[in-house]
Amino acid sequence: MIQVHVKCPKCAKSLMEPKHKLDGKPAIKIALSYAGKKGDLYLSSLYGSYNIELPFSIPMGKIAGFRCPHCAADLKSMRKCEACGAQMVAFDFKQGGQVQICSRRGCKKHVIEFQNPEEELEAFYKAYAGSM
Repeated sequence: MIQVHVKCPKCAKSLMEPKHKLDGKPAIKIALSYAGKKGDLYLSSLYGSYNIELPFSIPMGKIAGFRCPHCAADLKSMRKCEACGAQMVAFDFKQGGQVQICSRRGCKKHVIEFQNPEEELEAFYKAYAGSM
């Protein structure tokens, strides 16, 4: 599996949390909100892993709020999930491009996009080739 490094698409600060590990690697830290509750969500940084740590229970099928822990920007994108219709949540790759995940608990749909495919795919490959 490839470990990805992501940052906020608004303030460009890293979302990686080296002190908190999932799957043996630094986790991705997001400010989560649901039903009036707020806390830190940790996502595995291994692409293809669905391991998460929730600060509180969220029922399957429900939609949560996702914000940058640094600038508090809403991370939901304009894209709707092709599988369930919920809004997607966007993170920028450190080396260019973007990954989007579904905001609905339990939906595993995700999308990787590159604005400039040739350049960003090459940078992505160079950055992550050693992780494979």
